[in-house]
Amino acid sequence: MSLFEYTAEDALGTVLGVDTGTVTVEVKDADHLRRLQVNRLVALQSKPGRHMIGSITNVTRKRLPGLDEDTDEAQELNLCKIALIGTMFNREGEKRNVFRRTLESVPEIDALCFALEGQELTDFMRTLASVAADGSSLKLGTYTLDENAEAFLNGNKFFQRHAFIGGSTGSGKSWTTAKILEQMSTLATVNGIVFDVHGEYKPLKGDRIQHLRIAGPEDIEQSRGLEDSVIHLPYWLLSYEALTSLFVDRTDQNAPNQAMIMAREINASKQRYLQNKGKDDVLANFTIDSPVPFGLEEFLDSLREINEEMIPGAKAGTTKQGDFHGKLSRMISRLENKTSDRRLGFMFQGGPATLEFDWLQLLTETLMGAASETASGGVTIVDFSEVPSDVLPLVVSLVARMAFSIQQWTPPDARHPLAILCDEAHVYMPQRGQASSADNVSLDIFEKIAKEGRKYGLGLVVISQRPSEVNKTLISQCSNFVSMRLTNAEDQQVVKRLLPDSLGGFSDILPTLDTGEALVVGDASLLPTRIRVDEPLNKPNSGTVDFWTEWQAPVAKNRLKSAIDNWRKQTLQ
Repeated sequence: MSLFEYTAEDALGTVLGVDTGTVTVEVKDADHLRRLQVNRLVALQSKPGRHMIGSITNVTRKRLPGLDEDTDEAQELNLCKIALIGTMFNREGEKRNVFRRTLESVPEIDALCFALEGQELTDFMRTLASVAADGSSLKLGTYTLDENAEAFLNGNKFFQRHAFIGGSTGSGKSWTTAKILEQMSTLATVNGIVFDVHGEYKPLKGDRIQHLRIAGPEDIEQSRGLEDSVIHLPYWLLSYEALTSLFVDRTDQNAPNQAMIMAREINASKQRYLQNKGKDDVLANFTIDSPVPFGLEEFLDSLREINEEMIPGAKAGTTKQGDFHGKLSRMISRLENKTSDRRLGFMFQGGPATLEFDWLQLLTETLMGAASETASGGVTIVDFSEVPSDVLPLVVSLVARMAFSIQQWTPPDARHPLAILCDEAHVYMPQRGQASSADNVSLDIFEKIAKEGRKYGLGLVVISQRPSEVNKTLISQCSNFVSMRLTNAEDQQVVKRLLPDSLGGFSDILPTLDTGEALVVGDASLLPTRIRVDEPLNKPNSGTVDFWTEWQAPVAKNRLKSAIDNWRKQTLQ
């Protein structure tokens, strides 16, 4: 059965002129002309068994000289210009109602033009999203130009080919993310991790949504762990490059020696650990980046010994300084400062349990277990709000690296897809030219996920209020964009470059989008579509404050004293 069952009485008008990718339609009925809106979709008659699909780009009413001979009224020529964007086939092989982004032909002169609205629009967009009408798709909301038409995306392509969600502050970015997470949590074996940098998604609840947080100073004091939904990310999980950026000052003239000694001693410490545990099978193949625990005090002692080493001198009975005497002092000092920093307790003060060989399995099961594998998991929201900003890129990328490694080393027939949703991505995915050493470590792993993650079943959703500040390589690997209101010209250009020339005008609406309204572009929705996102059941803490209203309300007692206490204790109470 054809998707479109139009009659001549349903027509908006007829084709008056045809160009390579543009059609001009004459609309004789003034009421029909008033119904037309720029960016609305239309269907045009084509060859038997197919319709051309287009987007209205211009609507005009022209007054013609002279009067109508029959009515003595002024003559008018009502026109609308349409950019052709694809073809709808009634049948293609065994498939029915197939849309292709191709223009094998153009409409003939006097071909009828029909509006896509209501049920026809809903059915057409369902076809684009390749979903059945059974509610199992990724539903974002409704189409702005027709509130009766539900907006669907192809959930497979949205996560397979990576996605970007962007918008200026207060545009509804977190709202949209919450709606997607809400939809994900309805799936029986969903598996996703959300990097929640500011704790915005705490209000989200559901049977398959769990909340974890990186251990803060108070959690360390209270010895809280995985059973309390508190996670530690011990230093031995970091890659060699990450450890180097954390402990070695690149400006130090002894930095190369420090990095070399550190690599040698970490490798030796891991080797001793495996020997003591009798893990000969691992010992035969491990590298410095293998996730093997090692004792920090033992490592520090070996560095101090090398830094203070005295060796026999040229003359009998004399000694002289060793090759690295005094050259590790700054690294040792940095390491001691880091290990005693209460803010970094999640990395260095996790206790004996985090040094157990089997502890990594407990951590990965908690973080990355699918809904059917854990009691409360599925969509795992990790709160990074207590992680210091200077090490945030290292910590976030550590979790991302764990996810990539787990997917990479899982046998293909047992691999289960996992999505990573990265909020405030510009903080830890900056442009290379603006990146610190910690940022570069982060960029390396996220670029690897963006380029190679798909073949391992690892999807990436990048979320940011500044698309132009997010690393270009990562943006280029995202095949889906959900763009909320963008007022900055540079950010608008990022989205505009994704659109085909015939649809470039779509980007002009970006600064005028309402709160909660989005322009969706990409493989998950073959056509650029304007969507009003549905309100999520549980709204995130977006941080939007009504200043004028709050300035008329009473102020909380002892708020400044509490802030200072929390500042000093480095914990939010």
